[in-house]
Amino acid sequence: MITTDLTPGSPCWLDLGAPDVRATAAFYGAVLGWEYEPMGEAEGEDMEGGMFRKDGKVVAGLGKLTEEGARSAWMIYYTVTDADATTRTVEEAGGTVRVAPRDLGDWGRMAQYNDPLGGQFAVWQPGKNAGFELADEPGSLSWTELYTSDAAAAKEFYSKVFDWRFGEMELPGGGGTYTLITPAGLPEERMQGGLMQLGKGDLTLTDGRPYWHPVFAVADCDAAVAEVTANGGSVQMGPQDAPGVGRLAVCLDPSNADFVVLTPAPN
Repeated sequence: MITTDLTPGSPCWLDLGAPDVRATAAFYGAVLGWEYEPMGEAEGEDMEGGMFRKDGKVVAGLGKLTEEGARSAWMIYYTVTDADATTRTVEEAGGTVRVAPRDLGDWGRMAQYNDPLGGQFAVWQPGKNAGFELADEPGSLSWTELYTSDAAAAKEFYSKVFDWRFGEMELPGGGGTYTLITPAGLPEERMQGGLMQLGKGDLTLTDGRPYWHPVFAVADCDAAVAEVTANGGSVQMGPQDAPGVGRLAVCLDPSNADFVVLTPAPN
């Protein structure tokens, strides 16, 4: 369960770099019911970036993909109390710095990293802005997930960086083990994500490197998938029922950024 109290070590923000901001905004508007609020672009120019809102509340960011050779992908940010100290811990644990800590006005301080196997993630030290305003509701972030080729190494690294606690569950049908993630000091009902080990040959989006992706809650998984395909996206898996979890599908937007839509199982 992800909330908006944004405890250290919990997800607090996500944004997407896309080659076509205008088309990407329209896609997620159709699929998730988001409204796009551009920020600061000159009249007559292509949109450079802005915020997504759901029911008036900020849920995510969108910007122009400018990094040469990079794929379009969602970046997930986790709350920290000190971005500079976290950066030192990342490097000591074998990770690398993609974007060194920097202030974004008085909103807060951010940094982006690679874990030791190449999985990308980010941190946010809140200033005036703590992060998203809606979570665990239809049209907002409800879970985060890491696909990695080495689950043991991932757990070792992220436990040093965020002090996360981990639990294990067996997937049905002999599908392997799934690791559940809970922020330090919080009860199990505050589990916020999971990680799963896959072979490098299964990590085709990143040529074998680990990657994080968001899971968005939706009221009707099948209806959301229909909008995905009708608006130029594609489906990698599903829709299918996951016992005790809900009905879900793994999707790609038109620029191949991956995400999951999930209609949670009734409590």
